[in-house]
Amino acid sequence: MKLADLNLNLVYTYADYLKWTFAERVELIKGKIFEMSAPSRTHQDLSTFIHGELYDYLKHKNCKVYSAPFDVRLPRKSKDDKDIITVVQPDICVICDKSILDAKGCLGAPDIVVEILSPSNNVTELRNKYDIYLEAGVKEYWVVSPQDQTFLVYTLADGKYIPSRLMVAGDTMTSSVLEGFSLDLKALFDSME
Repeated sequence: MKLADLNLNLVYTYADYLKWTFAERVELIKGKIFEMSAPSRTHQDLSTFIHGELYDYLKHKNCKVYSAPFDVRLPRKSKDDKDIITVVQPDICVICDKSILDAKGCLGAPDIVVEILSPSNNVTELRNKYDIYLEAGVKEYWVVSPQDQTFLVYTLADGKYIPSRLMVAGDTMTSSVLEGFSLDLKALFDSME
């Protein structure tokens, strides 16, 4: 089977996703297939830096950090594979409720999701994923733009996302979910060199 064999106008489920054997990486957003491109070196530099900082901070704490590829299933009503129509692979996610972890990945909303933008995925990240993360109840959604060297945090409050100011190199990012965690954005963006 190839990705090209699928009808992209149909709605698919996680049960379908589990059967696919093609080489391309995809995500399902509300049943629609979105192909994922291979991350650039810059993307990987940023992801490695953020993951490392989170890993060091979370050592000996209750939360766990995961990097893509790692399936995050966001069920609406039923947790049955045939009823789940959103499966994403965030660049990084932090999960504090270990009861939503299973052998397949995560079944429910992570506490924090980090997405690193690339020219090919900006629309998907900024429009579609914002909506699904908000709907699922992700407490913090971090958006990193390597092109602009900016960092934005959306924090969930009363069912809405409140954006931080747009942060740049020289700023220090903090998290309302991870008390005491901070990220030096100059060091982060310097890691791309």
